Amino acid sequence: MLLTSEKRHTKEDYERLPEGAPYQLIGGELIMSPSPEYPHQGIVANILERLRPVVRSRGLGDLILSPMDVHLTEEDIFQPDLIFVRKENLARLRTDRRIYFVPDLVIEVLSPSTAYYDYSHKKQVYAERGVKEYWIVDPLDKTIEIMIHDGKVFQTEAILRFPALLESPMFPGFSMKIEEVFEL
Repeated sequence: MLLTSEKRHTKEDYERLPEGAPYQLIGGELIMSPSPEYPHQGIVANILERLRPVVRSRGLGDLILSPMDVHLTEEDIFQPDLIFVRKENLARLRTDRRIYFVPDLVIEVLSPSTAYYDYSHKKQVYAERGVKEYWIVDPLDKTIEIMIHDGKVFQTEAILRFPALLESPMFPGFSMKIEEVFEL
């Protein structure tokens, strides 16, 4: 069950919430959702386990696991499932301890309670703010949509399904079979 508030909220309201509160600020609404289900978390772990060693061994930056606030506007603070920050921005992250800049990649694994937001408002804000790459992982259809920012909006680069490989120019040397993403 997804709970929303009726009043428009801002960054200041959000920052008064207790640490670890299961909320995102989406278009001025405080959106609370239950913790992710087992398949969702398994998918996130599978991607992280395969991608992080490549990112670290090549010194590309870092992958950050949710919950981590990404402050994008005064009314939009999201918690993507996985966030990639290039090495050039790691100093900012170490100083701020939260993400007050636009990450290079965000990965959202769809859940029944948040899929609408991932495909609508969040996608629009990610594009407007300049996120370079956006992956939407659909556990039901077992697909991964890879979207690349073209300077204005996201363009779908690929919709991957079995037997495709998950790859990205952002991560040279990384390759993962789609079935491995969804393996539980």
